[in-house]
Amino acid sequence: MAVIGKIREKAGWAVGLIAIGLAFFIVGSDLLGPNSMFLNNEAEVGKIAGTKITAKDFEAEVEKIKANYAMQGMNPTDEQAQQIREQVWQEMIFRNAYRNDFEKLGLDVTEDELTDMVQGDHIHPSIQQTPIFQNQMTKQFDKGLVVQYLKYIGSDTVQPQQAAMWNNFEAQLPQMRLREKYENLLKNSLYVTQAEAQREYESQTAKVDARYLYVPYYSIPDTTVKVTDDQLTTYLSAHRNLYKGEETRSLEYVAFPVLPSKKDSADLYTEIKDLSKQMAVATDDSLFAVGNSDVEVPGNGSYQVIGQLPEQIQNNISTYITGGVYGPFQEGSEYLIFKYGGSKEDTVASARASHILFRADKAAPDSVKAEARRKAQDVLVQLRNGASFEQLAQQFGTDGTAAKGGDLGWFSQNGQMVKPFENAVFSFNGSGLIPNLVETDFGYHIIKVTQPKTNRKYKLAMIRKAIGVSETTRNEVYRRASVFAAQAGEFSAQTNDVAAFKAAIKKDPTLTSYTADRIAPQANSINTLQKAREIVQWAFNDERKVGDVSTQLFDMTEPDQYVVAVLTGQSSKGVPSVDAYRAELTNKVRNQLKAEQIVKKLAGLSGTLDAMAQKYGSQAQVVAATDLTLAANTIQNIGLEPAAMGKAFGLKPGQRSKPLAGENGVLVVETTKQTPAPQIADFTQYKTQLKQSKSYSVGYLAGEAIKEKAKVEDTRYKFY
Repeated sequence: MAVIGKIREKAGWAVGLIAIGLAFFIVGSDLLGPNSMFLNNEAEVGKIAGTKITAKDFEAEVEKIKANYAMQGMNPTDEQAQQIREQVWQEMIFRNAYRNDFEKLGLDVTEDELTDMVQGDHIHPSIQQTPIFQNQMTKQFDKGLVVQYLKYIGSDTVQPQQAAMWNNFEAQLPQMRLREKYENLLKNSLYVTQAEAQREYESQTAKVDARYLYVPYYSIPDTTVKVTDDQLTTYLSAHRNLYKGEETRSLEYVAFPVLPSKKDSADLYTEIKDLSKQMAVATDDSLFAVGNSDVEVPGNGSYQVIGQLPEQIQNNISTYITGGVYGPFQEGSEYLIFKYGGSKEDTVASARASHILFRADKAAPDSVKAEARRKAQDVLVQLRNGASFEQLAQQFGTDGTAAKGGDLGWFSQNGQMVKPFENAVFSFNGSGLIPNLVETDFGYHIIKVTQPKTNRKYKLAMIRKAIGVSETTRNEVYRRASVFAAQAGEFSAQTNDVAAFKAAIKKDPTLTSYTADRIAPQANSINTLQKAREIVQWAFNDERKVGDVSTQLFDMTEPDQYVVAVLTGQSSKGVPSVDAYRAELTNKVRNQLKAEQIVKKLAGLSGTLDAMAQKYGSQAQVVAATDLTLAANTIQNIGLEPAAMGKAFGLKPGQRSKPLAGENGVLVVETTKQTPAPQIADFTQYKTQLKQSKSYSVGYLAGEAIKEKAKVEDTRYKFY
C-alpha cells in the first residue's frame, strides 16, 4: 500500500517528466505576443505533403506539451517555448510526410509491441530513466513499479488529467518505433564493396612525404583585388550545384556593448573601501561578508584548502595577520576584500597534482592494456629526461585535463580520487614527478604532484562585488546607438543600399561591424548574439528590402548590448542568388583572382623549391610534410588541401607539380618519398568502418529526402 500511495502522490509528476523529456525527432517568447497565432486561427503556419497546417491545429499541439510543464508548476522559458514549437513541428512532419512511406513498406506497430515497450522485455528508455520507477534500495530500474503504476492509471482513483497525459505519451511510442524500423531497414540495405573497402584501407595506410612551396592568399591584401557583380554571377552559374536556394536573410550589424565605465569602477572602489572599514569592526565576519556580497563565494567564512582561495591570495597567505582586512583586489569585473581569520591543521590532507592518462579500462583486452602501458612507460622516460609535463599531457592525455596540461587542481584525501591514485599522491613527499606508473580501473597514469600535501586550512570572510553598469552609463550607450541608427537610417533612405550603412560606420572609428550570412527563418541566435528572434523577425518582415536599416534599437541581453542592423541579402526558396551568398562568393572569386597573380609570378621562376621561394619573396614558404595520408586531406602548417594531397600521391619521388590553386593558397608540390599500403587479404575491418560511417547519416539523409519530397513549407517565422 505504501508503494501505491507514493505512486498516487507522484503520478502527475512522473507522467509530466516523461512527457517533457520525450522530445521526438527534434533537429537540434510568449505565445500570446503581438504576432501570435491567436490573432487568426485560420492562418497557415506551413504546409506538409499538401496538408495545410493551421494556427489552430499547431497551437493545440503546443498547448498539450505546455500543460505538462504547468502540471509540474513550471512555466516554459523563451528557449523552452521555442523547443516545444520545434518539437511539435517535427512531429507534424513525421505524421504527414513519413506515414505514406510506412504504409507502402507495410510497417506497423502491434499492440504486443507497444506492451513490450511499456512493461515487457524492451521497455523504452524514457520510462526506464524516470526516478519513480527506480528501486529505492538498489537505485536500479524496477519493472514491477511500472506495472503498479499502470494499475493506478487504470483505476477509478486516478485524475482524468493524469490518465490523459499517460495516454498521450503512449500514443507517441509507436511513432518512435516506426521510425526506428524504417531507419533500420535503410541501414540494413547498406552495402560496401570489396573495392570500396580496399580504397578506404589504402587511403588510411598509404603514405607520402612531400615538400610544398606555399604562397597563401592572405599574402595579397583583399583591398587590392576588386570583385565585380558580373564575376560573382559567373562563378555562381558555374557552381550552381554547390549552392541551394533557401529562404534566408543576411545582415551586417554594429553592436554597442553596455559595459561599466571608469566612473562606475571608481564608484564601486569607493564603496568597497568603506565596506572594508565596517568589516574590520564587524562582530560576525561571515554574516557581514555574506550580507554585503552580490557575488556568491562558496564556503564563505569557513576553513578552506589553499587551492580554493583566489590565486593572488594564495601567493601572499603567509604575510596575512589574523583579524586583518585586505583589499580591495580587482579580479576581472569584480572587486573583493576579505578578513583573515587565521589557519588550522585539519585531519584530512589536500594536494594538487597533474596527470597523463593512457586509457585502458578494466575490461579491456590484455593486448590493449599492454600497449597502453608501453606508451605510458615511453612518455615517463621522456619526462625523467627533462621533457615538459604540460606539453606531453596535451599530446598524450586522453581525458578532459589534457587541454590544461593535465592539471587536476586541488583535491582532498577523502575519496575524491580512485584509491590507487589517491594513495600514490598522498604517500609521496614533497612535489615533483612520481617515478612509477600508477594503474587504476581507467588505465595507466603518470602523476606529477604540483603542490605538496598539506593539512593546513585557512579561514577567510570575503566580500565580492561586481562592477555594475550605472543608469548614466547605460543611457550614454543608448544615446550613441540611437544617433548611429538615425544617421545610418537617413543615409539608407537617400541611397537605398548597404554602402550607406558602411559610410555611417566610418564616421566613428571606434565602431566595428559584424556580418551574419544566410540566417534561417527559425534562427534564435546570430553569431554570438543569443535570444535574437526579434532581429530575425525584423529581417524576415515581408516589407523589408536590401539596404533597410533597423532605426529602432535591438536591446540584447546575452550579451548586454544594443544592436543596429542593415539587411544585406535576401534569398527565396528555389534559385540561389548572389545576394544570399555574396560574402562566400566574393571570397571564392577573390581567391581565384589572387591565384592567377601568384601562378603567373611562380611560372617565371626556376631552381629548387627553396630557390623559388627566395626569388618570390618573403610571402612564400617551403613546408616539409611527412606521413601524409589521403584520409586526412590536411597538410601540416597549411590546412585542408585535398587537391595538393592528391597531387602528392600522383607524383613519383623526385617529381614536381606545376603551381596549383588550393583552398588556402597556391602550392607547388614535390614528392620525396612514397610508402605504399602493405598488401592484405582481408578488408572486413574497413568494410565495417565504412558501413558504420554511412549508417550514422541514414536517419538525417532519409529525413531530408522525405521533407524534400513532401515539399515542406515552414512559415512559422512570420508569427514567432
